[in-house]
Amino acid sequence: MMENTTVNIQRRKSRQIMVGNVAVGGDAPVAVQSMTNTETTDVAATVAQIKALQNVGADIVRVSVPTMDAAEAFGKIKQQVSIPLVADIHFDYKIALRVAELGVDCLRINPGNIGREERVRAVVDSARDHGIPIRIGVNAGSLEKELQKKYGEPTPDALVESALRHIDILDRLNYPDFKVSLKASDVFMTVHAYRKLAQQIEQPLHLGITEAGGLRSGSVKSAIGLGMLLSEGIGDTIRVSLAADPVEEIKVGFDILKSLRIRSKGINLIACPSCSRQQFDVISTVNALEARLEDITEPMDVAVIGCVVNGPGEAKEAAIGLTGGTPNLLYVDGKPNHKVENEALVDELEQQIRKRIEIQKQQQSNIKTIPIKDIS
Repeated sequence: MMENTTVNIQRRKSRQIMVGNVAVGGDAPVAVQSMTNTETTDVAATVAQIKALQNVGADIVRVSVPTMDAAEAFGKIKQQVSIPLVADIHFDYKIALRVAELGVDCLRINPGNIGREERVRAVVDSARDHGIPIRIGVNAGSLEKELQKKYGEPTPDALVESALRHIDILDRLNYPDFKVSLKASDVFMTVHAYRKLAQQIEQPLHLGITEAGGLRSGSVKSAIGLGMLLSEGIGDTIRVSLAADPVEEIKVGFDILKSLRIRSKGINLIACPSCSRQQFDVISTVNALEARLEDITEPMDVAVIGCVVNGPGEAKEAAIGLTGGTPNLLYVDGKPNHKVENEALVDELEQQIRKRIEIQKQQQSNIKTIPIKDIS
């Protein structure tokens, strides 16, 4: 039962920064973000993708800004969306200065890669003036040449040394408002690097397994790597890097957090893998429910079990539960409610779930409107 298996994860204490209106670090919820893959200069397409990401719950979106034309387009994009945007910039400090003027919420730029000290200072001064945090992003595929020579190949120590080089620059400029990522495609390299750096700095950590792969393999790899770190309390923002629609990155990210009980968003479907005991088609029922309920952001446990062996036990623990039988039995709030024929399963489940969601919303609304002095 949940009360016997829930683990209280102790979060690593980190300095809190603000990315737009989203708090990162400290006691703030772990933020989920993705990155657009449209041409940034195509303002309409990029805005549409950002809004699609926001609709599935993204907290932060990163946008690549490789040219000054892209910077100008970024300014137009920023005016049309409400979600915090991170500008991904490499090498050209002038682009960073321009997007700072245009309202960027965070600069993803490595101080060591933008040239002379006066250029770095100009970017940091602009970030300070505009209240913009910086994200240092270290990637195993783009380590400095001297580190490649020193270590021979990417290693956790190489990733951490690269990060500390960039961090040292910001420390010298007395700019503590930054977060750091240490990404590799290898799960263990990534995990070891984050564990090591987590003990050396106070800033928030942005987690990711870079170039993780396609939707299925990348989701598995990310779940293992990010899950290991998050379960240890390490991580303040996450991105699931998939060769897939960025919307899927957000969905998988929340599923990872949901499985660890770190954040609850949307329907948590508890479903059996199906077997010869099933009294209805579990797989098609679950697939149909997932598709129909994507718009729901309120947390709720829903159990869909195809037989009476495990069904009643799971159904009693969920807000809404379905147990296969002849006929099938629907549970509401842990109690048998009514029987449902196979042909009506999906419609009835959706109706009951949405009804329960509305009740939850009403109850929350009533609590908010009751004066504190009247609560006893």
